[in-house]
Amino acid sequence: MTRKQALTFRLSGVAFAATFVFCGVHGLYAQAPATPSTPAPAATPAQDAKPAADAKKDEESDPFAPQPAPVLPPGMTGSTMDDPRVGLKPGLYDAGEAAMGMKRVAFLKKPAAFQLGSDNADDPSVQKTLGQLGIGNVAKMPKPMQLVVAQLAFANSDFAFEGTHLFQGNFYGVNFYDISNPAKVSLITSLVCPGGQGDVSVYGKLLFMSVEMPNGRLDCGTQGFPPLPPPEPGHEKERRLPVASPDRFRGVRIFDISDIKNPKQVAAVQTCRGSHTHTLVVDPNDKDNVYIYVSGTSFVRQKEELAGCSGADPDKDPDTSLFRIDVIKVPVAAPQDAKIVSSPRVFIDARTGALNGLNNGGSHDKGAEKPKDTNQCHDITVYSAIGLAAGACSGNGLLLDIRDPIHPKRVDAVNDTNYSYWHSASFSNDGTKVVFTDEWGGGLGARCRATDPNKWGADAIFNLNDNKLSLASYYKMPAAQTDTENCVAHNGSLVPVPGRDIEVQSWYQGGVSVMDFTDASHPFEIAYFDRGPIDPKKVILGGEWSAYWYNGYIYGSEIARGLDVFKLVPSKFLTQNEIEAANQARVNELNVQNQQPIVWSSQVAVSKAYLDQLQRSQALAPERIAALRKAVEKMKKTNLSAKDSAKLQTLAASVETDAAAAKDPADAKRLHALAKVLEHPAA
Repeated sequence: MTRKQALTFRLSGVAFAATFVFCGVHGLYAQAPATPSTPAPAATPAQDAKPAADAKKDEESDPFAPQPAPVLPPGMTGSTMDDPRVGLKPGLYDAGEAAMGMKRVAFLKKPAAFQLGSDNADDPSVQKTLGQLGIGNVAKMPKPMQLVVAQLAFANSDFAFEGTHLFQGNFYGVNFYDISNPAKVSLITSLVCPGGQGDVSVYGKLLFMSVEMPNGRLDCGTQGFPPLPPPEPGHEKERRLPVASPDRFRGVRIFDISDIKNPKQVAAVQTCRGSHTHTLVVDPNDKDNVYIYVSGTSFVRQKEELAGCSGADPDKDPDTSLFRIDVIKVPVAAPQDAKIVSSPRVFIDARTGALNGLNNGGSHDKGAEKPKDTNQCHDITVYSAIGLAAGACSGNGLLLDIRDPIHPKRVDAVNDTNYSYWHSASFSNDGTKVVFTDEWGGGLGARCRATDPNKWGADAIFNLNDNKLSLASYYKMPAAQTDTENCVAHNGSLVPVPGRDIEVQSWYQGGVSVMDFTDASHPFEIAYFDRGPIDPKKVILGGEWSAYWYNGYIYGSEIARGLDVFKLVPSKFLTQNEIEAANQARVNELNVQNQQPIVWSSQVAVSKAYLDQLQRSQALAPERIAALRKAVEKMKKTNLSAKDSAKLQTLAASVETDAAAAKDPADAKRLHALAKVLEHPAA
């Protein structure tokens, strides 16, 4: 079995895809991907000294063994080997660690119920798990593949936050944590409810959970469904769907978490492709309902299981379940009445009416140069305050008008030949930029080696102006990772440092990287944390799935290990004043894909951060900075004298003059903001 066959292969007539492992084609029984998985790069004599026959034999016995590194395409550069993260000791719980600008303050292992419990494919627990997933003819699956698939069934996924509670999704359910003391995180309860991939959102007393895989049951049962029998001779390559069952659930579950220790399922909204991810949408003009945008990426179930479902191409069935997203309306007071209210055709060609109106424009992968139709979104980030959403939709990045949340409309779409699979998105706080991520290799591949181009499997930073996206630059975690470390751009969130655009982001086994993209054309790393590979000889599912800032801390969802908690620390890239200002941005609820405007509570802390930034960029003379620091210190007084207030007013006017003369637009914004604080210190 070649690596391509290992990552996109058919077993007993059931299609498996690489990216089902994490987030590419994303389903145990996968729909044909918009962009094919990356074939194994050709080895050079220097890279592969083994005879071809021996190499082929190794691949067939272990499709997840390290593959020969590719040769960099002309004109491209890869990750650096000159970094403290290179050469870290491997291990599961005893791996070497490296950090800059941040430190780990806590770690908690996954609960026992969410552990596979073995790294031996022949272990009964592994075989039992494969059976529960409904996989037929397991004996023909290579042992390494069996182990990886079984590990996936217990993989940690995304986060949601509310108050002092953290909700960590998992392919096996959800874990609820108490983070009232982030340095001593404790488990509250575990909700066992298999079905993958378990992405979560929270709103008040309601918890939402994505279910996509065919082992999901309406009753959250762990028994799964009977595996498919072996195919008839001569029909081994035919696609076969699981037998239709009224007990199967694929869609969005809704739980009442009023009693945090005893969550209760109150609704389960079925969808034709399941829910790989979902996005909570809060309409500022509708206080009675919330909305869920559902992104399904897996196979379309048969109509016998869910009426109205169709996996046909649009030229054969205009009501196909492909080429759309689903919108669920949830009455907050009666969540049991939640239902799909629209299925927007966000990929349509407005001129011709063709549903398959977008494609990826061709990919950098060998054999994937021709455009492929985009028929799914992987993830959608909404920013209701500006009425827009950014859709990361397999072959394209989309910009959607969501002022009417039930009927989102596409206003722009972009593609990029450097991108393989558009995965997720983040807006800058002012809404002038969008960061898209590319999940090249589907999350399983080692895509951060020194020979992997730093424009592939990276972030693409776009400027956003008049509802149009324009590419500014790329950013990729800079330190080279090994052949056994799955590494590619994944989930992140803004770090609320005033005066700067900063994002913390997960890179699977590439760890956590914090990026400054204030200048969209010149992003750079300001902090990181990384561990050594889980295994030095083969790829094991692991690394940070998500890394999000929440009320002063960064939380990392470690796929194989558990839950990480980090803090930023001062460095040459970030001052203590900037960190303290970021800590002033507090929220009671965080669903990262439902982006909210950042607001800071302390003007003094924010002003000190601005001054540190102005000093760093040398926008003002040292003596001018010193005078402004003294003025800011006076703002701490409860009651300013008339004389002090007058001085601040005069100083504010002079700072506005500085802003008008600033050469750097970012410095001009900081000076304008500082002037407003000085003018209205008590506001």
